[in-house]
Amino acid sequence: MAVALELQGETLGDDREQSSHEGTSFTKLLLQLPRLKHYKWWLRVVTYILFLLAGQSAATLLGRLYYDEGGNSKWMATFVQSAGFPILVPLLFLFSPSIASTSTTSSDISSATATPPPLSKLALLYLAFGLLLAVNADSENTDAGVPKGKYVIGFLCTLGASATFSLYLSLVQLSFQKVIKRETFSAVLNMQIYPSLVATCVCVAGLFASGDWKVLGKEMKEYGKGRVSYLMTLIWTAVTWQISSVGMLGLIVEVSSLFSNVIGTLALPVVPILAVIFFHDKLNGVKVMALLLAIWGFLSYIYQHYLDDSKSQANKTGNGEPSEAVIEVC
Repeated sequence: MAVALELQGETLGDDREQSSHEGTSFTKLLLQLPRLKHYKWWLRVVTYILFLLAGQSAATLLGRLYYDEGGNSKWMATFVQSAGFPILVPLLFLFSPSIASTSTTSSDISSATATPPPLSKLALLYLAFGLLLAVNADSENTDAGVPKGKYVIGFLCTLGASATFSLYLSLVQLSFQKVIKRETFSAVLNMQIYPSLVATCVCVAGLFASGDWKVLGKEMKEYGKGRVSYLMTLIWTAVTWQISSVGMLGLIVEVSSLFSNVIGTLALPVVPILAVIFFHDKLNGVKVMALLLAIWGFLSYIYQHYLDDSKSQANKTGNGEPSEAVIEVC
């Protein structure tokens, strides 16, 4: 009987020790969750940055190749900026909210399961953004062949296009926060696919209304690198613009429209440097200075953001507020 009681006591002791060990492991796991979530956030941001930089640079270089080898249709150049959206449709089904909500954290789940806005409001939103992509993309391609006496007008139009694009980014961020109220990858895909559909329809109408569709066959035949190269240039231009746009929208959702604009601006001086490699352009001091200034501006923005975040955390700690880790665990 004593032996049995002793064995039972040892068993209870082992169970308590195992339970204590499991409780400690679970506590450690809870403490690691905020850090793991932070790493996942950085992974998403870095991925979107690469999408934006690589997509925008490649699309711009392919657009130059199109014009250098004999392409001349402004509507076609605008058309390919939005016509590649069908490649995103499979991703929309893959990353639907029902699937995404099973593998996200609690805050992401609440975002994914938020009440969707009315369909009419979403349709109006996508229509407005689609018309604004179409118009802004066309304005970026209207500076070819401008007489020297109209450089001032061209410069002002370029500033206007940049301001319109910045306004577009801000409106997208506001729409995510006030209308869509879901900051998920599927929401990013929706914001890219449906406005691109509208913009593509506008560009197709422009192709037929302007009569550019009549010369596309001749343009393909006279293309410097042949018909196959003509089609591949347009196809890959469309694909890379979609990659760039997903990166841009993703950065708006994960960070802000300002940060997305900063990254997009960083890609602008990179293109002339790449043109030196692929098109054998001359590397002058202006291009190097533009690249250095863009990098300087980007690093200054990141450093200032770091200082603001450190100051905010210090103020929270000084005021006796609980840290982010404690809030997340509770």
